[in-house]
Amino acid sequence: QVQLVESGGGLVQPGGSLTLSCEASGVVFSVNKMGWYRQGPGKQRELVAAIIIGGHTNYADSVKGRFNISRHKIKNMVYLTMNSLAPEDTAIYYCNAQVSGTDYWGEGTLVTVSS
Repeated sequence: QVQLVESGGGLVQPGGSLTLSCEASGVVFSVNKMGWYRQGPGKQRELVAAIIIGGHTNYADSVKGRFNISRHKIKNMVYLTMNSLAPEDTAIYYCNAQVSGTDYWGEGTLVTVSS
């Protein structure tokens, strides 16, 4: 079992920046992939960014060059730094961890990009 708790969401103006944090607890030594997903109003949940063991990362095309995912293995934390935010980035952002093919999810944190 892995428990995930997100933090850092909020209201930000277009063009602004925000960093989301996700703290993992439980059987974290067996996590082989962590990532961030989001679900905007009326949309399906989509992958934003992921980082796997060894440090390889991948990003959705819509956030490449603007978002950065990083992981602090000792602290069992994963971060999503978001720059140049736009209204279309408004969504609930969920932290995800994969252990042997099983997905674990946090409850999500709301990011609203609006002037």
